[in-house]
Amino acid sequence: MSAPRLNLYDLTREQLRVQLVRWELNPVHVARLWNYLYIELVASLDAMPELPPKLRARLAAETQLGVLPTALETASSDGFTHKYLLTLNDAEKIETVLMRYTGRVTACVSSQVGCAMGCVFCATGQMGYTRHLTPGEIVAQAVHVARALKRSALSFQPSAPGGHPAARLRNIVLMGMGEPLHNYDAVMTAIDILRDPNGLALGAERITLSTVGVVPGILRLAQEMRPLHLAVSLHAATQAERAALVPAAKKWPLDELMAACRTYSETTGRRIFYEWTLIEGKNDSEAHARSVGELLRGLSAQVNLIPLNPTEGYAGVPTRSEAAKRFQKILADEFDLPSTVRQRRGIDIAAGCGQLAVVEARAG
Repeated sequence: MSAPRLNLYDLTREQLRVQLVRWELNPVHVARLWNYLYIELVASLDAMPELPPKLRARLAAETQLGVLPTALETASSDGFTHKYLLTLNDAEKIETVLMRYTGRVTACVSSQVGCAMGCVFCATGQMGYTRHLTPGEIVAQAVHVARALKRSALSFQPSAPGGHPAARLRNIVLMGMGEPLHNYDAVMTAIDILRDPNGLALGAERITLSTVGVVPGILRLAQEMRPLHLAVSLHAATQAERAALVPAAKKWPLDELMAACRTYSETTGRRIFYEWTLIEGKNDSEAHARSVGELLRGLSAQVNLIPLNPTEGYAGVPTRSEAAKRFQKILADEFDLPSTVRQRRGIDIAAGCGQLAVVEARAG
């Protein structure tokens, strides 16, 4: 059985330079190759005519350009959200979402096939875990969105008022399928590639990693002083309530998670975004608002309130707007704690994490 071809998206620019040296080729060509990959966003090795013949021959014989074919694509009725079900080399599928806001575009990317964390309200958690993604499979999702933006920049016509097309990808959220800190090394390599100033050049302040609360990963982020935004999926302010929603809380209890978050904020000086999925009658009362306020008292924190994205595997329903506003008001008035109610995108196209993969699997 032959060795798998090297995925060019797996390599940082320095690793690509080392590879050319290993091939006894002039590393000066790295700049042009990198430009093809991340500026021109070519979709084929054949679309690199300016590379020298020896390098092109090596690339053709030993590498692949890990473009991910689209198995299924859906677009929201307002034109602001596109969801892609992408096919990996082993025929597994992952989700990537392009979300347009006024003046900016965000790509929501996956870090695993499935997820081992088992959050009860999450479609991906209901799927279970299959495998980690490689750095290149994570990078390829961002490239896919960037390429889609490049194609559509002149033709985008949102039906909702006030929308303006953005030609470049500026923001990445690691909030798709999987737990990013469970796949730490691959995710960080992918982030390094996406941040390279000669490529997609995403600023650290435009990258957000969301974790269900993998304590060793949070502490490692703090130790390595990784310059990105950290979001922690909280969803409950007591250990019993959180463990009922987030099984990973049994491995990393709430007190250990909050200790790790304090260490992270004290070490890095960075604010943490605490995510709270609002489920009617479950965690959206005034008492719940006061509980989370007490839990986060004294921390550098912001709360992101997220109305539940309903799934077939969970019977909960999203909190109503007036309850979300009451929750937010208590946080502000009684605890001086900033919060936002996340703008919902793509509800009509199953844009919640893992939902499209489930739909496709059942259809198949």
